[in-house]
Amino acid sequence: MAELMKGKRGLVMGVANDRSIAWGIAKAMAAEGAELAFSYQGEAFGKRVLPLAQSLGSDFIVDVDVMNDDSLDACFGALKDRWGTMDFLVHAIAYSDKNELTGRFINTTRGNFTNSLAISCFSFIDVARRAAEMMPDGGTLLTLTYGGSNRVTPNYNVMGVAKAALESSVRYLANDLGPQKVRVNAISPGPMKTLAGAAIGGARATYRHTEQNAPLRSNATLESVGGTAVYLASDYGAFTTGEIIRVDGGFHVLGMPQQDNLGGAVEK
Repeated sequence: MAELMKGKRGLVMGVANDRSIAWGIAKAMAAEGAELAFSYQGEAFGKRVLPLAQSLGSDFIVDVDVMNDDSLDACFGALKDRWGTMDFLVHAIAYSDKNELTGRFINTTRGNFTNSLAISCFSFIDVARRAAEMMPDGGTLLTLTYGGSNRVTPNYNVMGVAKAALESSVRYLANDLGPQKVRVNAISPGPMKTLAGAAIGGARATYRHTEQNAPLRSNATLESVGGTAVYLASDYGAFTTGEIIRVDGGFHVLGMPQQDNLGGAVEK
């Protein structure tokens, strides 16, 4: 432990269980000395998050509905009452009707499109505005994205559009908040075995494919994503903003699968 986050306080939004990417980030930050608060939505998730938060020495968990302004105001009001200021925020919130995460994108409904964009993208803008007001000396805003934002991924569908909007929002927010020394970045892991990832059609096949073909022949781990988040939120990330940091074993650099996985005879 190098205590890279010692003296820093922040909110982690989106922990669902101990396999969540947000949990990997929380563990890494706590190990480096950060003081954490957690948000959850609904009693069922609260029961899962409370013991996880307590295991990291946190007694600060807040029920938040990101689609409700009063709920968000209450959350950040509680943060202000407890801490006064904050240093970082981790946004790991996304949603789409799982019935539309199979088949063809063209069949996306208006209602699910609107809901997916509001929860998966606008919620980050909404919390960024509130969090930045509590960062008088600068800070870090982090969100999570995926490569399906800019390259077609089977069954990812409307979430690909939502993540593309989220990545664009990262750049615009970075520009808006840069003068007050608030950095805004996104981490883009490859496929991971999470509750959210399991909702996407063909998730297991996608996971195997990227693991077999990524240059490092591995998908990301919670620890690797957590370490990247620590770098971005620590003083070492002081001049990194507006970036989409890929933690995917290098899969994003490929133009096609590895030769052994192309199928059929290979000419020599």
